[in-house]
Amino acid sequence: MKQLFVIAILLSCVVLFAGEGEALFGKKCASCHTPFIPMSKLKENFLDRNNTLLKLKAPTLNQLSYRLKQRIGDPKGDEDIHRMEVTAFMSDYVLHPDKQKSVCLEEVLRYFDTMPSLKGQVTEDELEAIGDYLYDFDKKVIAQKSVRPKGFEEALKRAKKEHKIVMIEAMSEDCHFCRKMEREVMIEDDVVKALNDDFISVVIDVKKHALPLGLKAPLTPTFIFVDASGKVLLNIPGAWGKEDFLALLKEAKEKAKATKKE
Repeated sequence: MKQLFVIAILLSCVVLFAGEGEALFGKKCASCHTPFIPMSKLKENFLDRNNTLLKLKAPTLNQLSYRLKQRIGDPKGDEDIHRMEVTAFMSDYVLHPDKQKSVCLEEVLRYFDTMPSLKGQVTEDELEAIGDYLYDFDKKVIAQKSVRPKGFEEALKRAKKEHKIVMIEAMSEDCHFCRKMEREVMIEDDVVKALNDDFISVVIDVKKHALPLGLKAPLTPTFIFVDASGKVLLNIPGAWGKEDFLALLKEAKEKAKATKKE
């Protein structure tokens, strides 16, 4: 009982620290750094419109969260150590800004001036709290914005009841293109709406679990669409941009309609 109490206290401290980091970010950083903008809009802004669409003053928090964790330390190593490495780099950068040290892509960085130093304006403890908030931000956004997946059996029951299609996403934790789709496509509002309207999502890590119905995925990610009777409509490997993925969802719907007429 005592151990459970200690664990509860530690978890509450983590939540409070994360909340402090968000508040500090709003106070110290939000005047320049927008928290979240979808990647499709960011790509349009920087690659097609030379930052004239959004007129951003600095990289967004979702850009920074992802880039820092990819470029600093070992993203596949111990998470606590990686978190400390990312926070240490971020802390040093805001106190001693230098564009040569930036983790941002050159096609993004060229639109921004070197940020002013926050030396004397932020404490070590505040930087640690902001670092934790920054480290967890991209995962938090994905969890909040993406469709919540179901288990296959539950999905099949719901598909029958709601007249929808089951979409199985075969993925793995270490798959770069799975992560890319997760953060760039699967959280887009129109993709989320399309999935909620006509599909029941199932996400399976193929390195940990077998696919149902004896299905196989030649690579990750692979998207497999199954009708309410368990019949496979499409089995499509590969990562997709937003428009192509929406077209794939439309193709699955058309296939389901054609199957019903047979």
